[in-house]
Amino acid sequence: MTLRDLTAVAAAGAGQVPPETTQQAVGYPALFVLVALGALVPVIPTGALVSSAAVVAFHHQSPYGVLLVFAVSALAAFTGDLSLYWLGQRGVRSRGGSRWLEALRGRAAPERLEQAQTGLDEHGVTVLVLSRLVPAGRIPVMLACLLAELPLRRFARGDGPACLAWAATYGLIGILGGSLFSEPWKGVALAVGLAVLISAGPAAWRRLRPGPADTP
Repeated sequence: MTLRDLTAVAAAGAGQVPPETTQQAVGYPALFVLVALGALVPVIPTGALVSSAAVVAFHHQSPYGVLLVFAVSALAAFTGDLSLYWLGQRGVRSRGGSRWLEALRGRAAPERLEQAQTGLDEHGVTVLVLSRLVPAGRIPVMLACLLAELPLRRFARGDGPACLAWAATYGLIGILGGSLFSEPWKGVALAVGLAVLISAGPAAWRRLRPGPADTP
């Protein structure tokens, strides 16, 4: 059993199956690169990617495919997180900062950063596990770790379990989507919808919910 890349997912909807050698050569490396890039530049819906890949792997009916999706996704997320943290550390140590550090500051609301700093003080690096699972929680906690000048090695000890939990969560969403439908594209559509709802739903609710000044 092999993993199809995003092109294969689209082809599944049309009833087309790419050659096995193409799936092997492109699928897993493509998933790794996209998830790692999504950790560095948080605009790629990496959770949806993992869920989609898990759906396709599930439909191949091999005991190793879903495990490989889990392993590749967790490793890619860990690699991206460590790279982003290392770049942020360079900004903290530099007098002029860096564009990576400023980008992290720009994506962390002051109240979320304050909550992350409190959580880091109370629970240490274990707060990283929850931050990976809570929508928009990763960047504030990472910034709190940078401002606290947490060493890279200590950050990695907390981020490893966080990436494993994240990959398992979105992988299970993909398995759920794949088990409900016999056609892969339907499972992919459901998995992507659930992943996007989990990742973007709370932020949209906060924007739509009236603030204290808006309530009568």
